[in-house]
Amino acid sequence: PGDEQMERRIRRLVRWNAAVMVTRANQRHPGLGGHISTYASSASLYEVGFNHFFRGKDSPGGLGDAIYFQGHGAPGIYARAFLEGRLSEDQLDRFRMESKGGGLSSYPHPRLMPEFWEYPTVSMGLGPMNAIYQARFLKYLENRGIADTSQARVWCFMGDGESDEPESLGALSLAAREGLDNLVFVVNCNLQRLDGPVRGNGQIVQELEARFRGAGWNVIKVLTGGDWDELLARDVDGLLVRRMEETLDGDWQRYSTESGAVIRDEFFGADPRLRQIVDHLSDADLERLRMGGHDYRKLDRAYWFATQQPTGEPTAILARTVKGWTLGEGFEARNVTHQMKSLGLEELRVFRDRLELPISDDALETAPYHHPGSDSEEIRYLLEHRAALGGPLPDRRAHPVELELPEADLYGEFRKGTGPKVPASTTMVFVRLLRALLKDCLLY
Repeated sequence: PGDEQMERRIRRLVRWNAAVMVTRANQRHPGLGGHISTYASSASLYEVGFNHFFRGKDSPGGLGDAIYFQGHGAPGIYARAFLEGRLSEDQLDRFRMESKGGGLSSYPHPRLMPEFWEYPTVSMGLGPMNAIYQARFLKYLENRGIADTSQARVWCFMGDGESDEPESLGALSLAAREGLDNLVFVVNCNLQRLDGPVRGNGQIVQELEARFRGAGWNVIKVLTGGDWDELLARDVDGLLVRRMEETLDGDWQRYSTESGAVIRDEFFGADPRLRQIVDHLSDADLERLRMGGHDYRKLDRAYWFATQQPTGEPTAILARTVKGWTLGEGFEARNVTHQMKSLGLEELRVFRDRLELPISDDALETAPYHHPGSDSEEIRYLLEHRAALGGPLPDRRAHPVELELPEADLYGEFRKGTGPKVPASTTMVFVRLLRALLKDCLLY
């Protein structure tokens, strides 16, 4: 629905600044940590939302959407806020140094950045579970006429490796049972966890689809980019679909780094009829076949179906991506990519060239941030789209309410204790205390 070329340029700016922020921090303080490859794989997942779907606090209803960001993707969210003018270079240079004042926390947490982050999402698995409870509470308020939450939606971004945490999928059945069609999970299926493939000998996307569908969710899979569409149209015998279904995650990951010749021989060479489907393509064309999670149009349609179709069900979008996408062959789909914290000079040069950014070779020595200027087409476009959607995100606005403390006699019965003839459990006393406080609150 937008200017695709403009949004690609914005996405490249965010990618660059996210990677450079982590690189600069680790150059100054080796071992500081941070994550480069997670956001690199999920940039398109977020940018589709930021440009067209995520509602801010100034949208109709005054609530906006609740976004639970994947913790390891925080550098990309900081990099976007930098382009918006919400964060400075000085703040970016204090990444993971929040104790120095004005620094940026490692992961999303409102206690550390009380005007920025709304919800904590790390440790792994807590974001997904809390997102379900948040969506349930919004429905509670709506169904009982307490507040109009009909326009508010909860988005939860998580990784496929994170799905193995017990909390991640532990409340799925509750979401379906309560009809939480205001809830969307976006699972970044980059096929990797901390130190290797998530399911090297299986397909995590298919496994997750079974889990979500079995729990009563609507599931949308975004597996291949638009480059595959012509090939799928030629697949009159279903050979290509069958080949995709039998290809293991370990091989999908490997094909992301292989040459077109290897892809032709190993993936398409399993059957002469299958190989014939790609006879008209060069090896370079085969290398450019993308995963669906990097295709802006496919993602836009997936988000649209998740938000526009009243299914009465929560929706899970399973988007297959490449971890470390665009960072170069030293990062892309490598088993160690999650632990890599810094780009070297040559890697920065390759990264810059891929993103087509106007940064000189000499400037690369300092791993510079790049901002095209507040009057540039990119920044105007970015800010206009956020304004139309209700303002920037994340954005925490606290509205404290002062309450009068209960009178002292409310606690009178609890000070008396319990006599030998009237034993009371801790639970019983606690419930009675809550009841007394609630009655006082309602009277107030």
